[in-house]
Amino acid sequence: MAALRKKFGEDYQVVNTNQGITFSAQVKKKRQRFVEKNGRCNVQHGNLGGETSRYISDLFTTLVDLKWRWNLLIFILTYTVAWLVMASMWWVIAFIRGDLSNGGHEDSYTPCVANVYNFPSAFLFFIETEATIGYGYRYITEKCPEGIILFLFQSLLGSIVDAFLIGCMFIKMSQPKKRAETLMFSQEAVISQRDGKLCLMFRVGNLRNSHMVSAQIRCKLIKSRQTPEGEFLPLDQCELDVGFGTGADQLFLVSPLTICHEINTKSPFFDLSQRSLMNEEFEIVVILEGIVETTGMTCQARTSYTEDEVLWGHRFLPVMSLEEGFFRVDYSQFHNHFEVNIPPYSVKEHEEKSSLTAANSLPAALTSSSPQLGNSSRGGRRERLLSADYADHVDDKTSRLPSKLQRMNSTKDEHHWRGLKTGSVLPGGKASSTGDLPLSIQRLRSSSIPVVKKEQLDEQVQLLSLDGDVEECEMDKHRLPKAISTIYAPTPVQIPSKGGRPEDNLPAKLRRMNADR
Repeated sequence: MAALRKKFGEDYQVVNTNQGITFSAQVKKKRQRFVEKNGRCNVQHGNLGGETSRYISDLFTTLVDLKWRWNLLIFILTYTVAWLVMASMWWVIAFIRGDLSNGGHEDSYTPCVANVYNFPSAFLFFIETEATIGYGYRYITEKCPEGIILFLFQSLLGSIVDAFLIGCMFIKMSQPKKRAETLMFSQEAVISQRDGKLCLMFRVGNLRNSHMVSAQIRCKLIKSRQTPEGEFLPLDQCELDVGFGTGADQLFLVSPLTICHEINTKSPFFDLSQRSLMNEEFEIVVILEGIVETTGMTCQARTSYTEDEVLWGHRFLPVMSLEEGFFRVDYSQFHNHFEVNIPPYSVKEHEEKSSLTAANSLPAALTSSSPQLGNSSRGGRRERLLSADYADHVDDKTSRLPSKLQRMNSTKDEHHWRGLKTGSVLPGGKASSTGDLPLSIQRLRSSSIPVVKKEQLDEQVQLLSLDGDVEECEMDKHRLPKAISTIYAPTPVQIPSKGGRPEDNLPAKLRRMNADR
């Protein structure tokens, strides 16, 4: 977007030719960044008052944090002032003892420091002593105790100053901030789909062959907001998930990697669309941390992306290529990207459209009627009672019982169906009764399959046919479960002869028991 503004001026339009939707972009002023592209935090501390003394208490860190120009100036001034002060002290001792008045130093006179006649000679003596050069021409004599004490003080103070300033310069030179200069971030971030999900992506790379040990990346969303209680939070920081739960934030940074933030219900960009992106004001701060392999020191590289640097519907160009025996990284394509076709609406809008589509399709599925199995309402009712869906429903309930009860129930149901089919006595000598059958079968037997004479059986079978055709009934009979298909079988029903009694069909033992009762 920033490139379009620079090229076409203030009045321009972003046109999505695939969707046929045109968005008018408003002119935005360049706002202040919280973190610069080079990683420097654009924050200044003011009105510290008496808290400035805290910087003096941590003088070493204060010197290390200073810029190189100030470090060099302090280094030079410290040594220059120390040398002048110590040389002046040697000159004062020589002046008090009268060594300067006796320019030639008679043979009988023993000075404090031999061959020190003026301030330049005193300064040279101090430099020879401090640098342990020792030309042998100037030296301390045993007749000068105050010179011996000053020599000890000079040695101790010199060691402290050397350790402090040289250590500060060494830490300054080996500081891992310079290692961060060889860690690259893409100039712009993109939003496109990956694995069917809308994602915010940017690219990182390492220019050196030395690795970053335990490299980890984090992202912060900097955006002002107002709480429900009315409190205004300027530059509120929100964490962006770049794979913390899955371990994708732990990087093996050998080649350039594309960091991905999935936009879902937990993401701050859940309601971000192509239209709202033009009116948003936010900044994404990226922090890459790791241990420098060569020095073992922790290094941190930072950058940021404002809303103008987040491109909707773009994807990065590949930079890896396979050569003979190695992989080559083409850093000329590191920042390049191309446009892809993605929907312009947000994830929230997409989920709402999906829920509305599912809600509209559900009533249509419920109101769609299935073809009737019979020609009359009575036949349709019988078909619903004897349908395979009902049998599956009964089997589903039975499958929830323990295995022993399932076997008992299946044996009992088999006896019920056998008694319904034959209309005779059950095994064990007990007479069959409709009370032992399930309730749906009782209604079926009482309403549609009465035990009548043989000549009326064909009429009952006709009522149970799908469309009144016997041949189609025979075909559909094989499609139903075995237990239900036995109802269609024209099993002959034994009807007692005219004038006979039911007790005559019983065994002799049962007849005697009934007679005794």
